[in-house]
Amino acid sequence: MLDKLSAIRDKYLHLEEQLSDPGIVADMEKAKKVNKEYKKLQPIMEAFGRYEKLRSNLNNAREMLAAERDPEMRQMAKEEMEGLTPQLEALEEELKILLIPKEPEDEKDVIFEIRSGTGGDEAALFAGDLYRMYLRYFQEQDWEVEVLDESPGAVGGYAKIVLEVSGENVYSKLKFESGAHRVQRIPETEAKGRVHTSAATVAVLPILEPEDINIRKDDIRRDVFRASGAGGQHVNRTESGVRFTHLPTGVVAESTESRSQHKNSEIAMGRLIQQIRDMQQTQQQSALASQRRSLVGSGDRSEKIRTYNWPQNRVTDHRLEGDSKNFNLDKVIEGDLSGIIEALTVADNATKLQAEG
Repeated sequence: MLDKLSAIRDKYLHLEEQLSDPGIVADMEKAKKVNKEYKKLQPIMEAFGRYEKLRSNLNNAREMLAAERDPEMRQMAKEEMEGLTPQLEALEEELKILLIPKEPEDEKDVIFEIRSGTGGDEAALFAGDLYRMYLRYFQEQDWEVEVLDESPGAVGGYAKIVLEVSGENVYSKLKFESGAHRVQRIPETEAKGRVHTSAATVAVLPILEPEDINIRKDDIRRDVFRASGAGGQHVNRTESGVRFTHLPTGVVAESTESRSQHKNSEIAMGRLIQQIRDMQQTQQQSALASQRRSLVGSGDRSEKIRTYNWPQNRVTDHRLEGDSKNFNLDKVIEGDLSGIIEALTVADNATKLQAEG
């Protein structure tokens, strides 16, 4: 762990030097990239600094205990060691978690979808309750929210509502929300006061950004050819037409608009990138549809990640264990999701740490 932290510190210091380099500062795009990477390492470096200071103090206390003969000084060193040791152990655990590789999608914005499941009108009303709950949480996080699509329920709530949520580390905080959410309560239309069970599904899908599309130059073949002029009236004496072929996909784009080969090359390349992007987005939408189905299941009451129990004023997340899986419903339904999300993140980190041994 210490070797890894030392390597990260070297990288951190190198990034710090780059941020003071006038050449990089002048390049806005490059400066933004370096600054983003620098900020990503800051929490690790701050924890590592505290760790080194604690370790140094603990070593000093050990040396004092070994060298001192005065009983009072020895007792003082012993007490200091007893106080510092658990702090150092806790900081070691914090560093281990900070060193867990982040998922590449964690920083992405998301498409956030809520659909009513089993339970008819009551399921649609519950979907509306979930929407209001999440909206309060989004506002608390200072995220931007745009409604992309909505289908109101017959008596209120939503049959479906689709949002785009953008901000800082959106997917990392919302990725555990995908699945079937079950509600147990007495509907307003229930004359006999019986508790009904209904369900709604939530799907959280990271958004693919343009820079995520990577086209290798080695995968592109470039051909030049003579192009006819406007209306076919004459043929260029120079080979100004440019055609690009993306070999892995077979996508072809060309340009003969300009008499300049350089300009045609720019136009053709722009067309090629756009066509490949469109193709990848179509494939992604198909994959996301499949991913959404795997995330939310069928929407049946039995397929649940979380239960919202109104009579008992309790929310239970079924992926957690023991007392840590229960939360106060009044707080949660008002958008206080931090406790649940933090508990799920801790459980996920523990699983990753165990996997890494």
